[in-house]
Amino acid sequence: MGADVSVKGVWKRFGAGDGEVSALEDMSFTVGVGEFVAIVGPSGCGKSTLLKLLAGFEQPDRGEVLIDGRPVLAPSRRGIMIAQRGSVFPWMTVRQNLDLALDGTPDPDRHQIIAQHVNLVGLAGFEERYPHELSGGMLQRVEVARALVAKPDLLYMDEPFGALDALTRLSVRNELLRILTRDRPTCLLVTHDVEEALHVADRVFVMTPRPARVALVVDVTAPRPRRMSSPELVGLKERILTELGLSAADVT
Repeated sequence: MGADVSVKGVWKRFGAGDGEVSALEDMSFTVGVGEFVAIVGPSGCGKSTLLKLLAGFEQPDRGEVLIDGRPVLAPSRRGIMIAQRGSVFPWMTVRQNLDLALDGTPDPDRHQIIAQHVNLVGLAGFEERYPHELSGGMLQRVEVARALVAKPDLLYMDEPFGALDALTRLSVRNELLRILTRDRPTCLLVTHDVEEALHVADRVFVMTPRPARVALVVDVTAPRPRRMSSPELVGLKERILTELGLSAADVT
């Protein structure tokens, strides 16, 4: 499981003439196999654009994105995107949504795989429910299960928990971490929440305002499960907020 990610001198612009906007300029970094990287930065700095380039939904104007040494030219089944707005099909049950992600898997294995992932995300007994019958937290669990049921090598997450209340967000995040510890895909998470980034990631990339570059890379070596009140994580949070032009007092 997992894949090596390499971004080399990537530039990305949108529009033309006076309306041209430079989203990314000369961005370079690598992410190791099975590593979990969180990306934080000011609103509108290009975080989501970067994720789309990594997943193959956009192409750079200059530079290249490589997965295991090969250029990313289009979306691939090796990578799955989880977005904040969600992509669960409302006319399908939980089971049907997960089954769709298993296209091509032999029938005898499908039921077992679906049951396993439904149990993993705590949705046993809700297999035949439709999305409108589920809470926001349960829907996000379906998103996670549907992404992981396909056994992706890469998991791209764009503010996947932003619409959830604090307690539900923490619960779903812990569930995701438990599963990722088992399967070890390479993960890239875009988030505005510095504590969330420190809670889940092996490294945190702090981006500059647009046009974005990686201004700071923070290694998070604290063992999991992590206590956000620990002096190490409190210090890292302050360091990241300072890089973003904030302080802990600004966000409490």
